[in-house]
Amino acid sequence: MAVCLLGLAPVAGQTDQDAQVSERFFKNVQILKGIPVDEFMDTMGMFASSLGYDCVSCHSPEISRNRDAFAVDTPAIQRARGMIGMVNALNRSYFGGQPRVSCFTCHHGQDQPEFVPNLALQYGEIVFDPNSIRIVPDRQPVVDQVFDKYLQAVGGRQRLAGITGFVAKGTYEGSNTGAGSQYPLEVFVKAPNQRMQVIRAPGGDNTKTFDGKSAWVAERWRPLPLMALTGGNLEGARLEALSWFPAGIRQAFTDWQSSNTQIDNRVVQILQGSNRGSLPVNFYFDSAGLLVRIMRWNRTAAGTTPTQIDFSDYREVSGVKIPFQTIVTWTDGKDTIVLSEVSANAAIDANRFVRPAPFQPR
Repeated sequence: MAVCLLGLAPVAGQTDQDAQVSERFFKNVQILKGIPVDEFMDTMGMFASSLGYDCVSCHSPEISRNRDAFAVDTPAIQRARGMIGMVNALNRSYFGGQPRVSCFTCHHGQDQPEFVPNLALQYGEIVFDPNSIRIVPDRQPVVDQVFDKYLQAVGGRQRLAGITGFVAKGTYEGSNTGAGSQYPLEVFVKAPNQRMQVIRAPGGDNTKTFDGKSAWVAERWRPLPLMALTGGNLEGARLEALSWFPAGIRQAFTDWQSSNTQIDNRVVQILQGSNRGSLPVNFYFDSAGLLVRIMRWNRTAAGTTPTQIDFSDYREVSGVKIPFQTIVTWTDGKDTIVLSEVSANAAIDANRFVRPAPFQPR
């Protein structure tokens, strides 16, 4: 999906990076106007995930040869516009404008909604989704106990306080690299919450930068050579930086709840953090106290999309434990980062975290 989406036809001559709204960069946008480009792309991912589609399921077959063909009206695109209107009307009429109904509400990964009850579901084994945004809170919250165990598991407060940053090297593999292909990766993180990564791809260096407040991506597979991240994507960039400095996670949210669930038949503890006006974030901890998953969500014009971040292969670096493998799964693809070496408290040039230059192909 990510590889296909980069072909959406941009409006020629557009250079204003501070006004990245959909209709200024893509042709023939009729309904999804006035939203940031990154949200527009996530909305395409919402359609794909909800219906089990890819780009050619809705767009003209010519998109593989001509990017302008993304703007060609097809029956599926016309139907999608009507469906957006229907969903908006339902939310407006019955839920006070709250986004309670989405594409996924009816489709559940199928192109045609099923209206006949499924007896296998009715009488089958109950399966709980560990990634649900709605949790059943513990009667007696254990937030502080879980965080204390987590900090102790990764090295203790004293050692963590002595870490000011990391420089790491490894490999990146994703939907945009081709099956089985891996590109060299470098990651730079600085306390309390700055992070920059660069993927050394054959066609040029691809960067993702978070300076502590704002985030940008300058990557070949994006629709723009330099794209600002907004909403849940900006929150995701912040979480990627915070995950390197565990002591900062507790203070990053004002409200916390605790619960538990299972991942791969293992009981895990959930801590859900939230801030006023934002969607919550779920943090999952295993029996050893290590953080094994983060679930975040992003609001789009067609509903809420999930992003799952899994951590594994914890190794000790300068007395603290760091996950050497990270897998990010979202509606547009799946990325795997495997680290090979990590150095703590290495000198990092402050320019690593400034707004990057637009992507330049080699």
